[in-house]
Amino acid sequence: MYKVSKTISFAYSHRLLDYNGKCKNLHGHNALVELILETKMLNRAAMVADFTEFGGALKSWVDANLDHKVILCARDPLLNILKKARQACFAMGANPTAEALAELIFIQMKKLGLPVSEVKFWETDNSMASYKG
Repeated sequence: MYKVSKTISFAYSHRLLDYNGKCKNLHGHNALVELILETKMLNRAAMVADFTEFGGALKSWVDANLDHKVILCARDPLLNILKKARQACFAMGANPTAEALAELIFIQMKKLGLPVSEVKFWETDNSMASYKG
C-alpha cells in the first residue's frame, strides 16, 4: 500500500451542547487537519495523487465551510442568534467535536473521489482525533 498525506491549518470556534466541562462555552481553536490517501496502485505519474491537487481540494473545502466560522450543533439555540447577527456559521448534525469534524472532512473528501483512508484532526497541539473509513 502507498500512502500520502497533506496537512492544513485553520481557525474556528465552537461549543458543545450537553457537556458539563469548560467546552460548553463558546471558544476558539487553531486546528490542524491531516488528510491521508492510500492506494495499492500508483497512477500513471507514479503517484497516489498529486499533492497540489488533493491539498488544494482539502484547503478549498475547509476554507469555504469551516475556516473562521462558528461551528455549532444544528440544535444549538446560539446558531440562529449568530446568523441573525450575520456571523459566519456552520451547522452540524452532532456536536462539533474533533471526532465529528474528522468524520465530516473524511466524508467530504470521499465525495470528491479521493482515496481517503484517514483524517486526523488536531484541536490543539496535543489533542488529536481521527476517523478511518
